[in-house]
Amino acid sequence: MKLQLACFERLGSPGWDALEDAAAAAREHGLLVIADAKRGDVPVTASAYAQAFLGHTDSPWGPIPGLGADAITANPLLGRDALEPLIQAATETGAGVFVLVRTSNPGGADLQDRELEGRPLHEALAGIVNDAAAPSVSDAIGLSNVGAVTGATRPDLLRRLRELMPSSVFLLPGVGAQGGTVDDLAPAWASHPAGGLVTASRSIVNAYADSGSEPAAAARDAAEELRSQAWATAR
Repeated sequence: MKLQLACFERLGSPGWDALEDAAAAAREHGLLVIADAKRGDVPVTASAYAQAFLGHTDSPWGPIPGLGADAITANPLLGRDALEPLIQAATETGAGVFVLVRTSNPGGADLQDRELEGRPLHEALAGIVNDAAAPSVSDAIGLSNVGAVTGATRPDLLRRLRELMPSSVFLLPGVGAQGGTVDDLAPAWASHPAGGLVTASRSIVNAYADSGSEPAAAARDAAEELRSQAWATAR
């Protein structure tokens, strides 16, 4: 389950309570929790984010647990040292980090497709991700706990990004409401059947509006349909 933190944080402390409840409910049903936080800051602040979402904060009264997410999304534009605390915390807790490489929004092209030393910025970011992923590549499956956010709305880039990041799981937002389709995402799974993770939010949350079904049932059916499409494409 990918939890968009802004939707919870806008509600203040009750929102954080709801976030913890949603994460706990997901775990009770055997789901992994991705904190879609897109955090990125200088290392000392990144360490605090790591404690908040992946680990705990030590205090005179004992450790204060954070959210305990299974993965977090991270913004790499402050550089490698800003990612290191998040990656270290993820490795220590058995979690993952998905680094923004090419996002699904139309404005992503404003910077991410600009040339930097003869190549698009998203390719430079992919190089940073690949370097960060290398130390944690599993000998058994060939994948790392350092992944990449690669938007489903730009499937034309996926083959090249997979070449640049062979060991990273791709988090693929943008299917559904943003116009991306699962059928176009096959390159994400080129290196491994678990190499791509398709996410959809609005198309699932708002499924009841189109189907007329009870909201929970409509969301379940939409999620299962997406799961089936992704599995068929990955195979």
